[in-house]
Amino acid sequence: MWTRIKRLFTIKTKFEAFVIIYGLAMGAVERGMHYLQQYPGWQGWMLFCCCPIAVFMVGGVLIDSVERRREEWGQPE
Repeated sequence: MWTRIKRLFTIKTKFEAFVIIYGLAMGAVERGMHYLQQYPGWQGWMLFCCCPIAVFMVGGVLIDSVERRREEWGQPE
């Protein structure tokens, strides 16, 4: 039972990883826009720039983990 539930939340393909990265990026830009409203000037822009950078780092880890899992399990692309 728990393995079936676990499989629902497992990222299996690159497409799923890209969809998750897109959602994270949309949230990061929205948060950055709030930072620009709260902190006008260069401070807001610095905080705005930090939000997508975090998404870039997480996106790289997600894509690498999907590729690594394919290599370990021997699944075709």
